[in-house]
Parts: sequence; structure tokens; C-alpha cells
Amino acid sequence: MIVSEEGGRHRPEPTRIVVVVPVCNEEQLLPRCLRALRRSADAVAIPVRIQLVLNGCTDGSARVAGPDIEVVTLDEPNVGMARGLGFAAAGAGCGRETWFATTDADSAVDQWWLRRQLRHARRGADIVAGVVRVDDWSASTPVARARYEQRYRRPQGDGHGHVHGANLGFRADTYWDAGGFDALATGEDVDLVERATARGAHLVWAEDVVVTTSGRTEGRAPDGFAAHVRALDQVSEADSA
Repeated sequence: MIVSEEGGRHRPEPTRIVVVVPVCNEEQLLPRCLRALRRSADAVAIPVRIQLVLNGCTDGSARVAGPDIEVVTLDEPNVGMARGLGFAAAGAGCGRETWFATTDADSAVDQWWLRRQLRHARRGADIVAGVVRVDDWSASTPVARARYEQRYRRPQGDGHGHVHGANLGFRADTYWDAGGFDALATGEDVDLVERATARGAHLVWAEDVVVTTSGRTEGRAPDGFAAHVRALDQVSEADSA
């Protein structure tokens, strides 16, 4: 079925989905991630392929994936390279009718994660940037939590304005046209969205597309979400000094 975006541009409705998850030493949290992804995949009526990329793993993450999960391995712990490898492995040759999505191994998508992305795609979205919720703030101070939540809810122009690799979806042709993920140790998500929108991709800031992520302050990417949470704690300590 062909659908129209406002402005008259026609885009095909996705007929399959590829989800890529980079994994770096996430043996403890990966089972929760995969359970959530399977539940979300069961809520859509089209085929879903879940592609794990083990990047620099030295733990037992490889043993967590079941027979329904595709796995590729990367020796280097580089999240941008891992996401890129995952889409190259699972989505090579995919075009306009394939929807790509990505999340993180320390995160859990909600049941309607994929279903709501597809709804935005049917309305003409090329990229869907969702929101994240922190599952456990015990590693941080109450002041850091309050500061994070206040800043996160602050309006960013016409939408929430946050790009998270843990909660991102896009059309396969939009992804390939932008050049895919670069081999960046951090910020690969923002970099991709900036390149895609510069080429005219239609971005939707989707507050109804939700992922719950770890509140840990020691993460895998050098300047990723955990580093952001840690920085808020440091600001809190400075304020109270």
C-alpha cells in the first residue's frame, strides 16, 4: 500500500523490519532487552529480524541470544561501527519497503515500540526519534534526577529534540542515502540524523515511542548516556559544595 505525507510525497508502507542491537559486555541486561524486543515484534503484522552485533565482548553475552536471533561479531568495541555492521549484515539490499530500527542492549523497548514507529512511517516519517525513560536512579543523586527530568521535558522547538541510539527508527533507503552509521565511538546516532535530515529526510520527534534504559553512570560509549547522567551528578555535587 502506498501512503502520502503532507506535501504530496508518496512513500511505501514498510513490509519488513530489521532491528539492530550493539552488545558490549551486557550479559546481565541483554535478556531483558531481548524479551522486550520479542514482545514488540509480536505486536506487528510484518516480519521482524533482530540482529545482535557483539562488539568487543569478553563476557557471556553470546550465550544469551536464542535461535531466533541473528548474531555477528566485531572485535572492536565501537558502537557506530557495530550499528553499521548490523545493518550491513541484516539489511543489505533493503530499500524503501524495509523499516530499520535500533536500540541498546541495556534498554527495554515497550510493547508498542515497533507498532508506533510503523504508524509514523505510514504518515510519512523517514526517521522516528523516540524518548527514553531511566529505569533506576539509585546510582545517582536525587538532584541529578530532578535536573535530568527538568531538562528532558523542556520543549525543543517543534518536538522533544532528543536523539538516542537506544530509540531510533528510519527507512532503509533513508539510511543508505545518508551513508549509514559512521564508525564513531559515540554520537553516531546524532551524526546519522543530521546527515539524513540535511538531505531532506522527514524527522518525527515521537513522544509515544518509548524505551526504558539503564540509569548506570558507567557505560560502554565514552560520552554516551551514562556519561551524561554522571555529568549531572557532578554538577549536583558542585552545586552543593
